[in-house]
Amino acid sequence: MRTLLGFILGVLLFGGAWAADDIVVIAHPGITRVDQPMLQRLYTGRAVELGGATAHVVNAPPGSASRERFLALVVQLDDGRYTAYWTVRRHVGKGVPPRELGSSAEIIAYVQATPGAIGYILASDLKPGLNVVLRP
Repeated sequence: MRTLLGFILGVLLFGGAWAADDIVVIAHPGITRVDQPMLQRLYTGRAVELGGATAHVVNAPPGSASRERFLALVVQLDDGRYTAYWTVRRHVGKGVPPRELGSSAEIIAYVQATPGAIGYILASDLKPGLNVVLRP
């Protein structure tokens, strides 16, 4: 009984903190929808085009809450393994990692200004008028 009560209390107290870490994938207005498998291919360099046009994917800075959440949910790697993955790929000449931008505001500005751009931000940073293509 105490365990159940503790669980319920924990959900009530900390459930909002988990929701605050929700991320949204945003894209330039020309992109209407992207599914999780395609995002995984784009962020691991196994795909570079989306709908016949070059995709310009951007990452949040290492260690940020949005990056850790995105990598876990979509790419299914932690930040350290993702960085190691790209170190090897770059070394063997199989591409370069996605561009890293310093903040959600920079990601939003880049995505809005760049055709083919895709990025992710925390749901709490979402602004009206952004083209949300996925809520993982």
